[in-house]
Amino acid sequence: MGFNSSIEWTESTWNPLTGCTKISPGCKHCYAERMALRLQAMGQPNYANGFKLALHESALELPLKWKKPQTIFVNSMSDLFHKDVPEEFILRTFDVMRRADWHRYQVLTKRSDRLLQLSPMLPWKPHIWMGVSVENLKYKFRIDHLRETGAAVKFLSLEPLLGPLPGLDLRGIDWVIAGGESGPGARPMDRAWVLDIRDQCVEAGVPFFFKQWGGTRKKKAGRELDGRTWDQMPALAEALSV
Repeated sequence: MGFNSSIEWTESTWNPLTGCTKISPGCKHCYAERMALRLQAMGQPNYANGFKLALHESALELPLKWKKPQTIFVNSMSDLFHKDVPEEFILRTFDVMRRADWHRYQVLTKRSDRLLQLSPMLPWKPHIWMGVSVENLKYKFRIDHLRETGAAVKFLSLEPLLGPLPGLDLRGIDWVIAGGESGPGARPMDRAWVLDIRDQCVEAGVPFFFKQWGGTRKKKAGRELDGRTWDQMPALAEALSV
């Protein structure tokens, strides 16, 4: 939980649960796992069990106490739709988002099948954005699952981008984020993959956000693409900030 997040496309993070398990290649060098183990070593009580899944009742209603409107990345240290998260806890998390409607929430999952299953039960509102992570062609099905949900704003996180993603179906998608892997053992990202995604977004009229080139020295690699930064956001973001 914190303000002034270092994640380029959000402002704050909120973690009513922490910990996760790996389900696809994008999880191999999970930054959240590295951070959780570091926090465990520092004695942070929410990470007493390292990166094992844990629910935090004390954190559940934090957004209701934050009076200044924030763009909040929900569960930056976990996945709300993990199979071991009780359905009741997911519904309570969404209810907090529904009630604290002066914030904007960004929920991101790799478990698109469970997201689709629970979607009819969730209180979708324009300030609750829903996204899926897609790292290579094998996981494009997550986009189809997302498209079938009731989320008002749907976005893609193509990070860590581990292969080309030609022919993306961007119907009903409001925002696309792309970026390379960073940290120890970071796998390389081809410039051509990024350019192709950007061009697909431009052609489809979908806002594009390029997060980073990544690598083991991500700050030095930067985030410029063809001499500029791409920080586009969904049009609805502007409307909600007025």
